Amino acid sequence: MSSIELTPSQKKILRALTNLHKESEDAIKGEDIAEQVDRNPGTIRNQMQSLKALQLVEGVPGPKGGYKPTAAAFEALEIQQMDDPASVPVEHEGEPLEGIIVEEIDLSSVHHPELCRAEIHMQGTSDGIEEGDSVTVGPTPLSKLVIEGTLDGRDDTNNILILRIDDMVAPAEEPSH
Repeated sequence: MSSIELTPSQKKILRALTNLHKESEDAIKGEDIAEQVDRNPGTIRNQMQSLKALQLVEGVPGPKGGYKPTAAAFEALEIQQMDDPASVPVEHEGEPLEGIIVEEIDLSSVHHPELCRAEIHMQGTSDGIEEGDSVTVGPTPLSKLVIEGTLDGRDDTNNILILRIDDMVAPAEEPSH
């Protein structure tokens, strides 16, 4: 996975987009993003072109159109932060697991909702987690993403848990004024 380097303003716009999209689930208008990040809509449109080129944003045509973040957008925002392996909590059947470091959360297949899988790359042992068990990962340091899923498989050689995502939540950010 190549890490995408985002400029601060791209990050800000992407974060505004992902937050707005979490609240409404609809395509988000450029004006709404502009308002949130205090830029003019023209600037947003220009930035969106570059974010589309990076495949972090999809444009939705039509009167109800606007922009939607792709799964990669959440991942890009996350990876920016994951360079610092902060402790992302992992729970197994509601019990916190100690001594596990989540190195990466790969949501590469979210483009296919019917294959909604998360690969959790980690250090530490995950013995005792069986297929079908419920596993919660998060909140992650940056986007406070929490993934609730069911263990669908594991790759012990690479220390990867594969979760079938039941729910993915990221709370809206408090405005930092």
